[in-house]
Amino acid sequence: MLRFPLDKNSESEAVDRALEVLKLGGIIAYPTESFYALGVMANDENAVSMVYSLKKRPGDKAMPVIVGGNDVLKAVVENIPPQAEKLMKKFWPGPLTIIFNAKGDLPELLTGFMGKVAVRTPGESFALCLAKTADFPITATSANHSGSPPAQRPDEVINYFGEKIDLIVDAGTTPGGKPSTIVDVTVSPPKVLRKGRVLLETER
Repeated sequence: MLRFPLDKNSESEAVDRALEVLKLGGIIAYPTESFYALGVMANDENAVSMVYSLKKRPGDKAMPVIVGGNDVLKAVVENIPPQAEKLMKKFWPGPLTIIFNAKGDLPELLTGFMGKVAVRTPGESFALCLAKTADFPITATSANHSGSPPAQRPDEVINYFGEKIDLIVDAGTTPGGKPSTIVDVTVSPPKVLRKGRVLLETER
């Protein structure tokens, strides 16, 4: 396992290192605007399966992904409904996860075998830089065992997974706080599945 210290001068190199690992089918732990996340190429079925096994995550629980732009988004979602476009314009980049109908060629495990995919463009963080640079979707599941507290520090990630992670991008302690809001736009009207940092009109 490589532990790569992150600062303003090393961000570009950290992104390059992370992308190298991902493209080889490896697993990275990286800082988001709240906690550390586990990342693999979201369209790599073997890599996705490894993360589920590592986290001891139930197979019927979908795994969120991050994207850096519409080109990558369109590669994972069946369509972008008008209500989703409004939400994306207002809240992306940011802590809003949107549930779309998934493209049929995505790993079924990623969608929880439900044909839906949870996507966001993360807020200001290393995760955003990584997503913007990558030309593929990246998983963004919390770096913990399912049901355990999310990791806010690299040492917590190591305590969970040890050498089973190929690369940790070490940004020190992340801000923590509330998770992203999750809204399902495959139904009308859109339905809030988890209340988080973003307050939507339907919650007011």
